[in-house]
Amino acid sequence: MISTDLARDLALAGLRWHPAPGDRFTLEAEDLDEVVYTVSELTIEVHEYPTGTILGFNGTTEWALDSVDMDQTLWLPSEEQLRALLGATFRSLARTDSDDYVVTITLHGEPAEFRADAAPDAYGQALHSLISAASAVDA
Repeated sequence: MISTDLARDLALAGLRWHPAPGDRFTLEAEDLDEVVYTVSELTIEVHEYPTGTILGFNGTTEWALDSVDMDQTLWLPSEEQLRALLGATFRSLARTDSDDYVVTITLHGEPAEFRADAAPDAYGQALHSLISAASAVDA
């Protein structure tokens, strides 16, 4: 799973979350930021309102929570979601002799490599770089 620090960096860079069943997230609140929740139609439902998106907690597993606003959550995208977000820029994922993972993407027409201890973090670093590069072009 992607680290919360990298997930926060991605969110600050502009990555937006549109919750779907199976998505994982944590709450940006003291004493709750270590708990990972999963969106499920049975326990955590997505409610769209004109004022914004709310995640509603149902059942007894999260008895202390009724609902939380999206700005109180931190999406923890999966390896598959990160790879999909890289789109056509994604070239490869490789494991090195030192057990690191290297994701290669095309950035500004050139190959760019991102190395991490876990594959999701390598994907996340590559996506962060891609978002940052797109933001710089838009500015």
